[in-house]
Amino acid sequence: MNISISRSITSRLSEVDFNNLPFGRIFSDHMFVCDYENGAWQNPEIIPFQDFSMHPASMVLHYGQAIFEGMKASKNIDGEPMFFRPELHAARINASARRICMPDFPEDLFLDAIHKLVDIDQGWIPPQEGSALYIRPTMIATDQFIGVKPSSTYRFFIFTCPVGPYYSAPVKLWADTEYIRAAMGGTGEAKYAGNYGAALLPAQLAQEKGYDQVLWLDAKEFKYIQECGTMNIMFVIDGTVYTPPLYGTILKGITRNSSIQILRDAGYNVVEKQITIVEVVEAYENGTLQEAFGVGTAAVVSHVSVIGYKDKVLELPPLGEREVGEFIKASINGLRSGKVKDTRSWVVPVGNQVAEPA
Repeated sequence: MNISISRSITSRLSEVDFNNLPFGRIFSDHMFVCDYENGAWQNPEIIPFQDFSMHPASMVLHYGQAIFEGMKASKNIDGEPMFFRPELHAARINASARRICMPDFPEDLFLDAIHKLVDIDQGWIPPQEGSALYIRPTMIATDQFIGVKPSSTYRFFIFTCPVGPYYSAPVKLWADTEYIRAAMGGTGEAKYAGNYGAALLPAQLAQEKGYDQVLWLDAKEFKYIQECGTMNIMFVIDGTVYTPPLYGTILKGITRNSSIQILRDAGYNVVEKQITIVEVVEAYENGTLQEAFGVGTAAVVSHVSVIGYKDKVLELPPLGEREVGEFIKASINGLRSGKVKDTRSWVVPVGNQVAEPA
């Protein structure tokens, strides 16, 4: 499908202070839009960034059919814009769509859209290492109908935001034993808007206790660790890296996948297993808990400084002793900047040529 392009007459780029980028509040000049009607995706176009007009009965507002992706574009040391594993994001949004009973979006069109959109707005990519152009592909239901059924029409759109680091300091996590994020058979492995809405109250309560985010436990026993806030979670215990397995309740993180490959290629022992909060507490008490950190597109690596669980407070070692997390962060940021050689073909130059779907 050919993407029509209507460029903005005036740019807001000169208004941006790249040294002061609040996450998710500054938006670039253009966006991509495509609508699903009569059983097919139609009229893909790149247009100036603008508001939508929505009918009050639009089904997304009532029954929650809304999914999204989060990905980034950055510039290498030669100033060339690059994506990091974009084909996996194209595949993952369709996995989310299938779980929420929405139509697949053509992966080749997804890739063509992000290449063209970021190519047009590449001036919005911050030059600092660790900053990036955040890309938000989204799909919503648009039927004007009050009735519980899948919508027959949808809108797919992509907009971008220049962003700095997601977390500027290590985070404190509260292991919640009252609220859950996901249960087996639920929507936990989809990037479904409802997952994030349901997490707002527990996150707020954790913040009232002095923590930044929730460390989610399983829905049945509040025993097994799932993930944290907006990230997958990893622990380093006695030299081995542990992370929960993908068994239907946690997001199939692309940074998680990349981190595991980077670590194993470097000779680290990485174990994907159901790890309990009690095991983490015991490792802390016997002195073998060396690191805990979240991994995700927005944060890349976010170190955990404190874990609260019931009446226990686990204070982790200082940043200078975080070898594994820092190695992952330096490796991924180095790949994006071109300072680390890309031997896996993960880094894809932005341009008009469409990358191959996963």
